[in-house]
Amino acid sequence: MTRLTKRIVHATEPDPRADVFVWDGELPGFGLRVRPSGTKTYVLQYRTASRQRRMTIGRVGPLTPDEARKAALKLLARVAQGGDPAGERANERRAATVKALCQKYLADAERGLVIGRKGNAKKRSTLVSDRGRIIRHIVPLLGNLRVADLTNADIVRFIRDVTSGKTATVEKTVPHGKAVVRGGAGTAARTVGLLGGILSYAVAEGVIGLNPVHGVKRPADKRRSNRLSPGDYFKLGSTLDEFSEHNPKAVTVIRLLALTGCRRGEIERLKWSEIDLHGKCMRLADSKEGASVRPLGSAALELIQQLTPSDDVEFVFPGSKGNAPYVGLPKVWTRVAERAGLATVTPHTLRHSFASVANDLGFTEPTIAAVIGHASSSVTGRYVHHLDAALVAAADRVSRSIFKMMNGEAADIIAFPSTTPALEFKSAEG
Repeated sequence: MTRLTKRIVHATEPDPRADVFVWDGELPGFGLRVRPSGTKTYVLQYRTASRQRRMTIGRVGPLTPDEARKAALKLLARVAQGGDPAGERANERRAATVKALCQKYLADAERGLVIGRKGNAKKRSTLVSDRGRIIRHIVPLLGNLRVADLTNADIVRFIRDVTSGKTATVEKTVPHGKAVVRGGAGTAARTVGLLGGILSYAVAEGVIGLNPVHGVKRPADKRRSNRLSPGDYFKLGSTLDEFSEHNPKAVTVIRLLALTGCRRGEIERLKWSEIDLHGKCMRLADSKEGASVRPLGSAALELIQQLTPSDDVEFVFPGSKGNAPYVGLPKVWTRVAERAGLATVTPHTLRHSFASVANDLGFTEPTIAAVIGHASSSVTGRYVHHLDAALVAAADRVSRSIFKMMNGEAADIIAFPSTTPALEFKSAEG
């Protein structure tokens, strides 16, 4: 046996039938464990009170072999003094509360140690939402319970309490600002989804053996059930005309949301360097799905071409202070929606309405998903560069139809009522 090195660690392949162990030749009991899934961790094996113990030191990646070896030496020093690090850790885990687990989960997630969809670390914007749901719903209802004691019945009660509005409140955020925390089936569905992920993390960390969220029926999330009708689009367009003189920046952002199907943050944080006028697209460096190419229809392109770049500001829609993106849309949107008689409509409704209009025009779901950068699309990412022309043509037709409706003109689609469900994709988005 030889000293455990980075080369040996990275060269060790998993065995689909069983765990693979590679032991260090210099420090007895210190080694590498490779799961059939490919997960690699450093472990320490020792004996205390006539009982053999094995414990995980940490994952490969965050820890190098030398760092893991130093940690193993400290643990062995505790064993020599009569301690039992593995037993102590197990006791701590069994006593851990949901609140403590959530704090550890967020700390690891911020360090990039919690892997989300597509094998990537969670984005900062996602963590902001996660933290809000933890603080406002999970901790108040479950925070003092021990993780090891959680049952399916606790999860069912949690869903019922969030759905009924037990955690609803109004919080003061900044001077003259507030956050309205509502309950409901949609909030319950999204929050229990996060809770399930946190408890899966607890399983991976050895805190519990089974995830109590598994097997519990979740309420349907109906947050994307509405879309704009031609009449709704006209009311929105007319109202934006009224606001254009006093809030031109917000009005342009809203129009671009409607004409592109982008997420709010993708337009708010859009940079001039990400706009490819020649290619008729936006090449977003860091969207919710990672790097993403979004085709631009002629209506959206014309709107962008009316804007004037600034030499010292990288954002298309800069904020009022420094080189930062615009963040004032929520307040303006509330006033616009109320004036237009669309109080239940959100900026995200524009995204789903865009997809639904594309569906009415006869485009296939893979094409629509690629145009709006949806997670379920197999076209985005690796292949989108080869389909730019086709996707631009699709985006052009959709954006022109929406532009016509916003100006009270007839579009080449079948009329539908305001309550028509929006086109839904199989994979959920936040």
